[in-house]
Amino acid sequence: MPSKQRQFLQAPIQLSLFDLEQSFLPPTPPTAAPNPSAKPAIKRRVLAGQQIIEYCLRRSKRRSIGFLIEDDGLRITAPRWITIAEIEDAIREKHRWIIKKLDEQRKRLAQRKAPEPLGDGATLNFLGTLYTVRVQHGAKTAMKTYGAVTLDETSNTLTVLLRPNPREDALKTAMERWLQQEAKRVFLERLPHFSGKIGVTYRSFALSGARTQWGSCTAGGALRLNWRLVHLPLNVIDYVIAHELSHLREMNHSSRFWATVEAAFPEYEEAQKILRKHSPCALSIT
Repeated sequence: MPSKQRQFLQAPIQLSLFDLEQSFLPPTPPTAAPNPSAKPAIKRRVLAGQQIIEYCLRRSKRRSIGFLIEDDGLRITAPRWITIAEIEDAIREKHRWIIKKLDEQRKRLAQRKAPEPLGDGATLNFLGTLYTVRVQHGAKTAMKTYGAVTLDETSNTLTVLLRPNPREDALKTAMERWLQQEAKRVFLERLPHFSGKIGVTYRSFALSGARTQWGSCTAGGALRLNWRLVHLPLNVIDYVIAHELSHLREMNHSSRFWATVEAAFPEYEEAQKILRKHSPCALSIT
């Protein structure tokens, strides 16, 4: 991860209420950095308290130690010049939090249901409302093209027009294309509102398809938002947008940062509770 970029809104487990990453200020780096391992990730074990904690170590150019709880366990990202002993001291310092979050993740994975197969009659959340997917086959008309999606809020249906004998992935492709278009539309409608409230200007905006992150923002103002947010209610989307734009005022998670978020979106704690129940990968359609 480039040192100038902070990644936020990782899902589904958090250290500071919403984000997974906990940073530790490192000592001044030595003039000569040791050579990193040729392998991108190393599995290690450390005794912390009365338990063995296994972790995956990744070396990077970042300036601090990052903790991330993933589906397969704990991942540590650390600068190349920080020693294994220093990394494992940091793990021991946070071992109670790590063990608690690993247990929560195991329970969450055990309860996670596979996404419902996409097909005629399947259900899909759009902006927090459950819609039934209806598939139509036939010749395209002047008003419709193959792959077009029509939303009917009265009947809560999403109707997709497909050609006769479509490809196996035609429905998924059409739905993802439509969801991404709608996500971009919604985000671009909400961004000016919150950038105005916070008093910041972002340099660029793009959709993200990350499977573990809801969004990111760089110090230079490059903003990315996960298109799968469009499955969730609008207040959750507003919170993520307010969160990311607030980083253009405070590139950290200090009390001043959270005060900025709250000033822009006072109901952020309720939106946090909803977001914690989801992860981007769990909202993928199949």
